[in-house]
Amino acid sequence: MLRDIISNELLTILMFVGLLIVAIAKVTTPKRFDDFIIILGNTKYLKIYSKEQKFFETFDALLFCNLMISFSVFCYIILRYITNDSISINKAFKLIFGVGAFILIKVLVERLIGSIFEIDKLTDQYLFQKISYKNFLGILLLPINALLLYTVKPNLTVIYITIILLLIVNLIGLISSFKTHLSLIKNNLFYFILYLCALEIAPYIILYKVFTIN
Repeated sequence: MLRDIISNELLTILMFVGLLIVAIAKVTTPKRFDDFIIILGNTKYLKIYSKEQKFFETFDALLFCNLMISFSVFCYIILRYITNDSISINKAFKLIFGVGAFILIKVLVERLIGSIFEIDKLTDQYLFQKISYKNFLGILLLPINALLLYTVKPNLTVIYITIILLLIVNLIGLISSFKTHLSLIKNNLFYFILYLCALEIAPYIILYKVFTIN
């Protein structure tokens, strides 16, 4: 019983840090945050800020930090349910680092491919849209993690429903990005399918194999 309390205390600290980071993003750029938070039902944020984006944006960096923390907490909740294992500071930070490294490496590879094929501008716009939706998932995970930790006891049904919800939000982001570049996709359908297989599907299959390997 004591181990569960310790685990929840650490997870609570991580969730508080994530919430604090989101609060900083809102306080420092309130107008941008208000536009961002309605991104699912309004493309205003994408239209305005994709034109103003830089290689490094403090707002996006803050929300990305929350995404790493929130997604890591969610992954650990699932792993704890599956393995009935307790958490340590070492495990928590390894998970956060792993999530962050996976997303960053994937983004850098996509930017590299964009440079190789001389479509940097298109790649930057697409990545901005995709990362924006992922950062939105990070905010969405804050209340979900709180519910799974303190209100709803995790079980397979709850976990599946939550994962499906997150996939739907991510799918909305992908569809929005594809609609924006629909004419280009039609003209380069083969490369688009190749991209989907290589950079949108394969990395997650590899990640699944790594986590399920005995």
